[in-house]
Amino acid sequence: MFIAPAFDLNLLKYINQDARCTLLDVLMPFASKPELATIVLVAALIFFLVRRKVRPAVYILWMALSLTAVDAGTHVVKDAFHRVRPLNSIPGAMYYEDSEWRHLPQDFVQTKERGSSYFSAHAANSMCLAVMALCFWRRLNPWILLLPLIVGYSRVYLAKHFPTDVLAGWAFGAVAGWGLSFVFFLGSRRLTALRAPAAVQGQPQKAGDQEQRNA
Repeated sequence: MFIAPAFDLNLLKYINQDARCTLLDVLMPFASKPELATIVLVAALIFFLVRRKVRPAVYILWMALSLTAVDAGTHVVKDAFHRVRPLNSIPGAMYYEDSEWRHLPQDFVQTKERGSSYFSAHAANSMCLAVMALCFWRRLNPWILLLPLIVGYSRVYLAKHFPTDVLAGWAFGAVAGWGLSFVFFLGSRRLTALRAPAAVQGQPQKAGDQEQRNA
């Protein structure tokens, strides 16, 4: 069984129970919606295709494929650790279910032995997308990193994850995002290098060169 260290539990209880407010109770469930990433990617893809921006559209497609790979990677780790989520293990935890807030009683006793808390796929996926966006669009404002931070915070606020789950997800997503961006640029350069000789060979001969050969 995955035992949470004291600092992990203390930070979880502070975010999930002590630092609550009405505004966050409304916003945090929205920030955790898994459909958000899909909506953003689809909207961006349509935008670039309508404007006939091929390369940015290719970026978006690569980001979508990368997101699928990162999400699959998180599930491999989850299946290895089986950490039980706070909403199934921590007495007094506040959690959101069926469009309403609920809480575990203070005398709650954990019975579930296997879960999928470590690490957070939401944190990993959102951080991966933010890092890849910064790699592809260098002029993009670094404040975009606030988005995965908000998503990760929401996961603790909703008692879906422990803080260490989110930290591990952010780290995994950042490394994966940078690595997958590097792979894209490396592959793009290799493809360009392969095309260059073929383009030169396919060019029509200059008139001067042709006359010189016929002399």
